[in-house]
Amino acid sequence: MNAELVVRAAQAWLGTPYRHQASALGAGCDCLGLLRGVWRTLYGDEPVLVPPYRMDRRGQERDPALRLAAERFLIAVEGPAQAGQAVLFRLGGTAEPRHCGILIAPGRFIHAQEHLGVIEANLTSGWAKRVSGRYRFPAQS
Repeated sequence: MNAELVVRAAQAWLGTPYRHQASALGAGCDCLGLLRGVWRTLYGDEPVLVPPYRMDRRGQERDPALRLAAERFLIAVEGPAQAGQAVLFRLGGTAEPRHCGILIAPGRFIHAQEHLGVIEANLTSGWAKRVSGRYRFPAQS
C-alpha cells in the first residue's frame, strides 16, 4: 500500500473527538476506530465485525486480540520506522499491545487519545519504548 495514501487517510481524522468503540470520521473514534476508518478509506468494507471491548482493558493485560488482528489483516515489518505503518503499543506494563496509531513520519504518529481525540504526536522515547510491533497495510487487490 502506498504510504502517502495511508498518511492522507489518517490525517483526515485529525480533530475527530475521542469516543470509545466508535469509528466515525468527525464524530468520534478510539485508537482502533481510527485504524478501522483508515482501512475503510483504503479498501472499503471492514474485513470483520469488531466485538465490544472494555475501555480500560482491565484484566486484559494478556489479551492478544489487538496483536492477532494486526497479524491477520496487516503485514509485520522490521527495520526502520516508515510513514504509513500501523504501530502497536504496550501500555501500563502490559505484555500485549493495548493502543495503536499510524506513523506519518519516522518520528511522528497519529492516534486517538482519550480527552484529546485524534491528534498528531511525536514518537518520543516514552512512546518508542512501548512499541510492540509495526505493520504495513496490504496492497490493494
